[in-house]
Amino acid sequence: MPIDTGSTGFMLIATALVMFMTPGLAFFYGGLVGRKNVLTIMFQSFISLGVTTILWFILGYSMCFSGSLGHGDLEGIVGNLDMAFLQGVDLLAPSPVNPGVPMILFCAYQMMFAIITPALITGAFANRVRFPAYLLFLVAWLILVYFPLVHMVWGGGLLAVWGVKDFAGGIVVHTSAGFAALASVLFVGKRKSGDKGLHSLPLVALGTAILWFGWYGFNAGSEFGVDRVTTLAFLNTDLAASFAGPTWLLLDWIFTRKPKFLGFLTGSVAGLATITPCAGYVSTPSAVVIGILASLACYLAVHIKNKAGLDDALDVFGVHGVGGFLGTILLGVFGTTAMTYPGRDPSLLASGLVDGQGGLLLRQSVAAVGTAVYAFAFTLIMLWIINKVTTVRVSEKEEMAGLDMVEHGEEAYL
Repeated sequence: MPIDTGSTGFMLIATALVMFMTPGLAFFYGGLVGRKNVLTIMFQSFISLGVTTILWFILGYSMCFSGSLGHGDLEGIVGNLDMAFLQGVDLLAPSPVNPGVPMILFCAYQMMFAIITPALITGAFANRVRFPAYLLFLVAWLILVYFPLVHMVWGGGLLAVWGVKDFAGGIVVHTSAGFAALASVLFVGKRKSGDKGLHSLPLVALGTAILWFGWYGFNAGSEFGVDRVTTLAFLNTDLAASFAGPTWLLLDWIFTRKPKFLGFLTGSVAGLATITPCAGYVSTPSAVVIGILASLACYLAVHIKNKAGLDDALDVFGVHGVGGFLGTILLGVFGTTAMTYPGRDPSLLASGLVDGQGGLLLRQSVAAVGTAVYAFAFTLIMLWIINKVTTVRVSEKEEMAGLDMVEHGEEAYL
């Protein structure tokens, strides 16, 4: 099949946008921590650009997209190594989801998702984790959690065959990272230092702007081509974020008597995370409802977390974990076959409760719970093992001094 230049050009842009989200996340997290830990948290995002790319080249892409249930993979859980070192990913190979776009571009696009997902987790254990332990965690978590989930959902594995839907990563990215973050918080424990951030709201705003901008590539690009659904996913992404931000702002205004900029920014990100699994499957009015529900649920989750005394430093679980989990389930409610057009493949539609169908809601709920348990348990076990190899948590003295100088010998502000 000849190359579709329009879709290929669009996907190159979308891939670059998703890559740009990782530096955006670094700015977002960097502003939320104290001045003595800015470089450490930013470096934890940036290092994923290198380490994850190396892993992706060696075995990650193959573990995610080689084989399928009953055709060469491991029981529908993880792929084989037939495409290790990107064997077969050449200029002539078509992508598995759109023959008009080269596989080499599909590989690059999916790699950007792999890069940002473990970086999301770092916000939970800010100021407390040693760099060598984080590197081991990054590698182990990708191999044992992220790659299998990608295969199960997007690579023709167990959940894909069962009919579970995830348009752009509510299960694979946000639920997995959010519940891994919760496990990390429980393992690492509370911060002892008084340097608990927030040190720069403008940095947080810049990071939010980059994330929001990049999310159009994240969600609209997940159609992997240019068609009517691409535009639907684009608009739904903006609607959910734009309604979620003011909703969180209003909640802050009610409960703290102040309309807080940070609340608006946090709510917007919650809306973006929650619409992610639904973006190409739901109507625009549904996206509005999803955005509002995202802020209500995530705001409540953060409040409960604070009451429980859990030190999820940057609310990764409350925003990404709860948002991704909620969005995955809401897809089973608001998914509708009305989001179609002549010639669209019926298998790409999602039919939920609004269509009078309950099967999808059941599948989505089971997948969300299963992913949460899987990511939580594997992360907890993984950190326990890594701690036997090299100490995960810094000492109290090192934490008080700040990790920028202790771990890296550098300072953000002289």
